[in-house]
Amino acid sequence: MDSSDAVERTGLAISAGPALKPWIGTFALALGLIAVPLVADNFVAYEIALFLIYGIATQGVALCWGQCGFLPLGHALFFGLGAYLAGGILKAAEQGSAWLALLPIAVLLPAALAWLIAHLVFVRNARSGPFFSLITLAATMLGFLAAQQWSAVTGGFNGLSGIPELPGTERFTTLYWVIAAVAVASTAGLTLLMRRPIGVLWRAIAQNEDRLQFFGFATHRWKAGAFALSAALAALAGLLFAAHQGIVTPLATDYVLATQFVIWAAVGGKASPLGALLGAVIVGYASSELRDHFSAWEVIVGIAFMGVVRFLPNGVAGWFERWRRAEAAPHAVPAPAAPLRGLPSLVFEEVATGHAGVTILDGLTLALQGPGIRCVIGPNGAGKTSSFNVMTGRLPVRGGRIHLHGEDISGWPAWRVARRAVGRKFQIPAVFAELSVRQNLAIALWAERLGGWQAFARAPLGWHSPMEDEMLGLFPMLQRQLDLPAGRLAQGDRQALEFVMTVLPEPRLLLLDEPCAGLSPAETRRMIDAIKVAARRLDAAALVIEHDMSAVAVIAGHVYVLHQGRLLAEGSLAEVQADARVRAVYAGGSK
Repeated sequence: MDSSDAVERTGLAISAGPALKPWIGTFALALGLIAVPLVADNFVAYEIALFLIYGIATQGVALCWGQCGFLPLGHALFFGLGAYLAGGILKAAEQGSAWLALLPIAVLLPAALAWLIAHLVFVRNARSGPFFSLITLAATMLGFLAAQQWSAVTGGFNGLSGIPELPGTERFTTLYWVIAAVAVASTAGLTLLMRRPIGVLWRAIAQNEDRLQFFGFATHRWKAGAFALSAALAALAGLLFAAHQGIVTPLATDYVLATQFVIWAAVGGKASPLGALLGAVIVGYASSELRDHFSAWEVIVGIAFMGVVRFLPNGVAGWFERWRRAEAAPHAVPAPAAPLRGLPSLVFEEVATGHAGVTILDGLTLALQGPGIRCVIGPNGAGKTSSFNVMTGRLPVRGGRIHLHGEDISGWPAWRVARRAVGRKFQIPAVFAELSVRQNLAIALWAERLGGWQAFARAPLGWHSPMEDEMLGLFPMLQRQLDLPAGRLAQGDRQALEFVMTVLPEPRLLLLDEPCAGLSPAETRRMIDAIKVAARRLDAAALVIEHDMSAVAVIAGHVYVLHQGRLLAEGSLAEVQADARVRAVYAGGSK
């Protein structure tokens, strides 16, 4: 099967016709919301407005869950906080309109609180998703208790009542248009972000956070930013809720409401802003209607929810996404130049590490200086991959020091190490499986090149560099599969893709863990050629873990032999093969 057949089988079929424009759904939403007051009475519009408010908060949950891959269970905290703050400010504004200038605080303060919570959790362990979910749930429960007990401020069980309307609106008529406009704007804004670099990076976090960190992205910051934005949406919804209802009770901060946000996102489609909004509106409105006509309405809703989860795991919106064609390739523009790099150097000084009481590295000492290709060989369990892991923060440094380019990096996290001109390729190809090959390459090009504002621009989606052109010339099969999801590539093509991604940031030190594993002899020769070209083109040092002695003989100018977590021998391949100590523990192999 050639690459064009592979693309056809994915359902993406780039040449089959124009791509479905992302804003069509938003236009349809706007037209539908305009029609509601025209075909129904004001009370129906009032009810729809309430569920639009809930839908905006649900979009915040979907942003974290469907895009970034971590599930917040406490968005009612930010919804309720926004509602109480907005209610208090609107009541104060009755005494003087200057208070209205403080209304943005009702959104900004919950967003800042959310950023702080996420930063404190994820900076310690970026992959602590379940732990984070429980923390947000506990925070919501605390918020509910505070709303009940702090009666002097919140009104306690009876709530904060007598909240006036938003200036220039009427609660049962014109406020609907404000809420509808905010819902359309939030849907359009989130849809746009999903199709910008920031949206690609959010999805990359969900698919392979480790890989993204090895490109120098501080993922805990990106996740904290996403959570802050999601909390801002919830707080904005709370602000509208206070004006819509005229009263805010502790139920606005209850975990039951937080759970409903999650359910609505799951039913509508957690990966779609429009789906999340419609999930809240349709399920919420249908539930309110069923409540008035069927005593067992909760059973009906529960069965429907289980059916959607079982048969539509991506929600109703995910079902429609199956017919969405791939978008046209972005306009190609040159990527900014990579940062200037110094001469590569790496020194391990008596480095020790272990896990669960087992010693892995036991005083490893080795040094490399200047460009060139070196190989690391040794029996299984010798500490080869572990030496890469301890250098890049995946294992703790229990003793000794690691110096990179003359700087002590002992204990640094992976993203900080990557920003010191280090590229790492894993033994098992680590790519972003659900993103296209083109998007995988784009992420690699963004490493240390993507400025803050550029994450919101379209141009970086089309960046290319001379290094990319040269590497794709060596791996033409990737060029033919740019719009194929990376997870559908053959093993050899995934190895090639990850190698190209590793060199695109133009690092000065390449850590390559068995780059030829699983490759045919022809693919192995192509990979060896690519390693040589990349090292020469970048004037870089490459440290290659390899078991194939024929490959080592072709690429290595210097060889390190590891055994039981220590350096056993080093020198040319002929020298280490002649060493009796090496022959006693390691024979190597060839394809």
